[in-house]
Amino acid sequence: MTSLNKFFYLQQTKPNMAKKATVHNTMRIWHRYLGFFLAGIMAVYALSGIVLIFRDTNFLKSDNKQHKTLAPGLSAEDLGKAIKMRDLKFDGQAGDIASFKQGTYNKATGDVDYIVKSLPKGIEKLTQLHKASTKQPLFFLNVFFGTGLFFFVLSSFWMFMPGTDIFKKGLYFTLAGVVLVVVLLLV
Repeated sequence: MTSLNKFFYLQQTKPNMAKKATVHNTMRIWHRYLGFFLAGIMAVYALSGIVLIFRDTNFLKSDNKQHKTLAPGLSAEDLGKAIKMRDLKFDGQAGDIASFKQGTYNKATGDVDYIVKSLPKGIEKLTQLHKASTKQPLFFLNVFFGTGLFFFVLSSFWMFMPGTDIFKKGLYFTLAGVVLVVVLLLV
């Protein structure tokens, strides 16, 4: 028994009572303490995930006016890349001023004025939890969190003794969860 397992095991025993250290008991103990540790992280991920569901709407977003001076004479595609707007298209042109849905671009001077819709800074930071790449420190939290959730999946099968009715029902619920995800992916 490792020292960490022994610590968790001793936390569960009453004085002068010895419990047999089994895989079943060890998994339950690890599942419980890791669950308490990750509860706060799960709450934050849940909230940020709900906000991300509405990312293609203006929910919680506000307008931020932007001004940049870029190279003159850019095409709509090049302008879109420069100001990080997908599928930018010019709606019309009056003299040197080309207009697009979010603003205007002066083709002679390169001045572009446009509006960007963005979440408040705190909420934007929360959504970065889900978008973190390997170049960001949040990457390690994402890997740890994903690994912790996968451990929960596996250790949950040690919460109840195999062969009991509740264990069998748990397997049916697990299968129902997998089927639901597969069906939603195919729809």
